[in-house]
Order: sequence, then structure tokens, then C-alpha cells
Amino acid sequence: MCNFFSFCSNGRDYLYADWGERVRLNHQDVDSHTAILTRAKVAPEKQDGWSFYEYNPLTKVLGVDRAVDGHDIEAARNWVEARDWKAIVEPLVVKPIINPFAKRAPKITQEHIKALKQWASVGASVWASVWASVGASVGASVGASVWASVGDSVWASVGASVWASVWAYTSSFFTIKYVCDFSSAVRLWEAGLVPSYDEKTWRLHGGKSAKVLYEWTPEGRKEK
Repeated sequence: MCNFFSFCSNGRDYLYADWGERVRLNHQDVDSHTAILTRAKVAPEKQDGWSFYEYNPLTKVLGVDRAVDGHDIEAARNWVEARDWKAIVEPLVVKPIINPFAKRAPKITQEHIKALKQWASVGASVWASVWASVGASVGASVGASVWASVGDSVWASVGASVWASVWAYTSSFFTIKYVCDFSSAVRLWEAGLVPSYDEKTWRLHGGKSAKVLYEWTPEGRKEK
């Protein structure tokens, strides 16, 4: 499967799907290297002369799916890093990914507790809401790429219990109108705090060890 952002080069020219083309094609096969070449009317017998690349504008990682001898990979990197991403995916917000557990564990404040309670009221269908909105607006390839990039920063520390928070923070990378308000979880994440929930207790994790810094349940709350 080809991932966002895919582009092709013959060592001189570069082909890819811009925002207008993505919208026109309803975000279908817009990051398929073969489809990109076919839409550009590159004859099938000449497609082997094109290198295939994938670039993540959030992590700045350039992947080479197929390298053709004589093609300059660094030239391809320079080209893609100079792109105007609004012209490629208009709603995408290119910004550094915050790893909340790379921050020093903050002291829990009333603002943090308020944000946690606001987040708890959003419900358990966060991923479905974000995925539906992002998928409809920019396509599954873009959404999956951003989600995976964000999730990589926390999976090893806390695991699946923070999925909802990952989806919420992912939502901040797109200027899309969502059904739910994810801002409370985003504020916590950016402050170095990630909520988790085990069907009974809400917790705020922080610091390099993802330590539990605060616990709260509907019946009462306890500070660690």
C-alpha cells in the first residue's frame, strides 16, 4: 500500500497529486505511484524509469519505494521539503509532533483536572468521529499517516488505553470542523499529560515513565 505523501521522479521531473486533484478524485488512489504515473499519461513500458518516493511532512522521513540508478535521492528530498503543503492537502497543519512523555512531568492543576473532566464527557466514540471527519475531508491515506506518526510517540509508554487521546491530538493536525470538541484532550497532551481510562477510573499520565499523576472516578477522586 502506498502512503501519503507519494511522488514519482524520472530524475528531472516530479509527479504527485495536488489538492485540486485529490478533491476531484475524491481522495481515491491519489497516493498510488502507479496511478500517479498513469494519470500523467506515462506509458506503462516507461514507468520503470521512474523512482517512487514517500515523504511524511510531520516526521520529515523520506522513504524510497523504488530507486532507479542515476536518480539523486537528495535532490528528491530537497524538492519535497520545499513543497507548500496547503497546496497538497489544504486542511493539513504541518507542525512538530509533541511527545508528551518527553516533557518533565507537570504539577497537576485545577485547569488540568477541569480539562480531564471535559474530556471524560466527550464519550468513547472519539476515534470514529475523527476518522470519519478526516477520512471524508482528506482521505484515508493522509489520516492514517498522521495518526500513525502521532501514535508512535506514546504507544510504548501507555499502550491502547490512550487511543482516544491519540485520535484527539491527531484532530489538531487538520483544520476541519468536528462534531465533538477535542480541545480539552489536545490541551492536556500539549501540557505533557495523557488521559487513560479503564472503564472505571480516569488517569493522567506524565513524565518520561508515563507515571500516573492523578486519578479520578465519578464517585470520587484521589491524587497520587
